[in-house]
Amino acid sequence: MNSSQTLLDDAVSFLNKRDYQKAHRCCVEVIQQSGPHAHAYFLLGIIHIDIGQIEKAIALFEKSNSIEHRPITFAYMAKCYALKGDMRQALDCVKEAPVDTLTRALDLDTVGVSLSRVGLHDAAKAYFEKALRLTPHNPQYNYNFAVSCKFAGKFELARHHFEKAISHAPDFYQAHFALSDLGNISKQQNHLNRLKTLASKVENNPDGRLHIGHALAKEYESLGDYQRAFAALQHAKMPHRERSVATLNDYQSIFNTLHSQLSVETPQSTQTSNAPLFVVGMPRSGTTLVERILSHHSQVASGGELQDFGVAVKQISNTDSQLVLDSPTIAQAYRSDLSAIGERYLSRTAFLRQGHKHLVDKLPFNFFYIDLIRRALPNAKIICLQRNAMDTCVGNFRQLFSIHSPYYAYAYDLDVIGQFYLGFSDWVNTFAHAYPESIRVQSYEALVENPEQEVKEMLAFCDLSWEAQCLQVQNNTLPVSTASKVQVREPINTKSIGRWKRYEPQLDTLKAMFL
Repeated sequence: MNSSQTLLDDAVSFLNKRDYQKAHRCCVEVIQQSGPHAHAYFLLGIIHIDIGQIEKAIALFEKSNSIEHRPITFAYMAKCYALKGDMRQALDCVKEAPVDTLTRALDLDTVGVSLSRVGLHDAAKAYFEKALRLTPHNPQYNYNFAVSCKFAGKFELARHHFEKAISHAPDFYQAHFALSDLGNISKQQNHLNRLKTLASKVENNPDGRLHIGHALAKEYESLGDYQRAFAALQHAKMPHRERSVATLNDYQSIFNTLHSQLSVETPQSTQTSNAPLFVVGMPRSGTTLVERILSHHSQVASGGELQDFGVAVKQISNTDSQLVLDSPTIAQAYRSDLSAIGERYLSRTAFLRQGHKHLVDKLPFNFFYIDLIRRALPNAKIICLQRNAMDTCVGNFRQLFSIHSPYYAYAYDLDVIGQFYLGFSDWVNTFAHAYPESIRVQSYEALVENPEQEVKEMLAFCDLSWEAQCLQVQNNTLPVSTASKVQVREPINTKSIGRWKRYEPQLDTLKAMFL
């Protein structure tokens, strides 16, 4: 009979080979032979993270901790909660896994990524630095630290670690894209030659092709070669077009459900809190700019892009589907306890206010929930950005969003993006016409062309006093974990208006939709 330690060593070996079935069998055999075993349950938790069963992983880690309280277990519980978007639970776990208690680079990097995922980049820094001291030549650790630095606005440090990652792994296509995305590209200083070489290597790898194509587009764009930039984007996104069409169909079903429910009044929530300020809109429409304006007010804290309202809807509606956002869940939410949805959201986000009167929640896709927000949180404020359709659609096409997020899968095809914009615009305008007191539809162009007047009106809508500092978004030191991480560190400006015209020769179908 194998000893428990031999079985656990075998489990780790199988885990490293992604042979989860054999790894699972080894852990179960340890428990059968030796009774409850902390590390066996811990490894079972790791297996379930890898196969995407996060709730099961958390239960296994809790079982492990009930046997033996270990910082390493809390480190991976923090990862689970960060993946779920539950910032409070993630931070509670991190407190049980301080830097000096972790001795493996992998565990330190795991906590660093978890903290970075919930926007706490300064806290993540110590974990990343210790991981790199222990394992200085690991490209993934360099990359993870660089991403965190990028979101925190430490662009030169980010460049340094992206280059380190590439030096250790020359084909690390995510690092190549992230480096190009930082900008500062010129004829004298660019990465086009090595990107072109790598492009041929990743031609048959859809994710690699996507990253390198976007990197090439960023650099061609910086050099004013918009024809090559657009061609690079089209080539990069082509293998993903079917995902875009399928996602559009799903979204159109949700829009249909929302329109059908809009006039069906149900008892509103009794929740009276006016703390939440929701900023919504199509991605690349100026939502991050508005969040930076509001969060610079003395009475407003920033939660960043929070998943909590959608999670509250899913939990209270309790539908069987695996997706947080889908038509059956939306339909069931209207028949659910709206007070419970509001209370669940407030409970999940209360800790983020940190003594402030208000919390700004800037998840663009919360526009799907604006009517449910009105019903569940009647005193919440909603600001929805509307930007020129051509600029918004081209901005979405130019952006490499998270490839693992189902929300963004529409963005691989320009015509699909246009159809999605039409659905979004129709829904928001219909809602605003029905309930004008519940939402401020904010023009991006008006905001950047006349910022003082628009910001005064925006603050008044949110029942906030005028504070001139709200205009100085470049002085807002909060981290930015969105596609706008570079731009929003500049003063409010009009540079992005009309950017679509650079690509006008390629936009005939889109122009037919909107012009």
